[in-house]
Amino acid sequence: MKRSAPAAILLLTGLMAGCSTSEPLQNKLDYKSEAPAQTNKLEVPPDLTAPQIQNRYELPRSGVASLNELNQAQGSSKAPASTESAAVTKVDNVRMERAGSQRWLVAEHKQPEELWPVLKAFWQDNGFVIKTEDPQLGIMETDWAENRAKLPNDVIRKFMETVGLGNVYSTAERDKFRIRVEKTAAGTEVYFSHRGMYEVFVDEGKSETKWQPRPADPQLEAELLGRFMIRLGQTEERAKEAIKQTQTPEAPNSQIVNGTLTVSDGFDRAWRRVGLALDRIGLAVSDRNRAQGIYYVKPVKGEAESGKTEKSGGFWSSLAFWSSGDKNEAAPKDEEFLVQLKEDSPGKTQIALTDKAGKPLPPAQTRTALGKLQAELQ
Repeated sequence: MKRSAPAAILLLTGLMAGCSTSEPLQNKLDYKSEAPAQTNKLEVPPDLTAPQIQNRYELPRSGVASLNELNQAQGSSKAPASTESAAVTKVDNVRMERAGSQRWLVAEHKQPEELWPVLKAFWQDNGFVIKTEDPQLGIMETDWAENRAKLPNDVIRKFMETVGLGNVYSTAERDKFRIRVEKTAAGTEVYFSHRGMYEVFVDEGKSETKWQPRPADPQLEAELLGRFMIRLGQTEERAKEAIKQTQTPEAPNSQIVNGTLTVSDGFDRAWRRVGLALDRIGLAVSDRNRAQGIYYVKPVKGEAESGKTEKSGGFWSSLAFWSSGDKNEAAPKDEEFLVQLKEDSPGKTQIALTDKAGKPLPPAQTRTALGKLQAELQ
């Protein structure tokens, strides 16, 4: 794609903005989505049934702090019991947990429907547009956004903004997040998974660019999880301490043998961690059956609407295990796959991939997919 401003300026601003503190909750975040903001609009991914969202789960753009304000926003005819769950602003028992590079929040004694409107308002207030959401499945996804706090706050930029040309300045990075909530016996677990891309030149004249994937940023995920803890009523000091206490990752053992990935986790822990790993490697969960240990997944399509090129095969083509590159293996016609988990012995869970009929995927595709899952579960 062609840049809307001289490419040298854009790349320079991105490089100049590379320095930031690694202290928890000290990084400057000022996200702005390129997509227009939407008010109470629900987008449903393909092949998903539109969830039945009742008014009691809706919040205005800026959120509502009091029952009186919520009644005014939604109408005084709403029952107090409905608005009470929508106006959750403080969760007493919330903590952060970590396994490998993954972190998540545990909100005890809270149901997903209580946290859902707070989550939605949190991301909107942080400059993101909600692209898709399915409360029944517990999945929300933002659109691509730019962290404009990384731009230099110099005289030239201020002048450009004064004359209405502030968009001339741009970084060469974009971020989006997938949010997942999981109901447990103790309450609700909340996961944030990051996806990123950056823009690079594709010709010597530096007139054409394309977007490339960049690794997920676990520290950025932790930063936003900490900020969400504050949104739930925790103090900043407690949120910082929660991040610091999870800075030393565990090193769970894992191995791939005969087309199966075995991890040193019990089923419950493996189920949660695999769900987050699937988000990171670009597989969208279209359904799940925890009782049978099955995730139904599909490759995420149109991941880089704002930056993909046909020649490059799309933003997530480099992550596409279903295109193994082996000419002797035909790519499956049906792009829906099953990720099956089974606790083989106490503290050991096996992970296998099959097609919809339960048949193993071709060896090359299995090796690639399990390798990516293993890397995310380290």
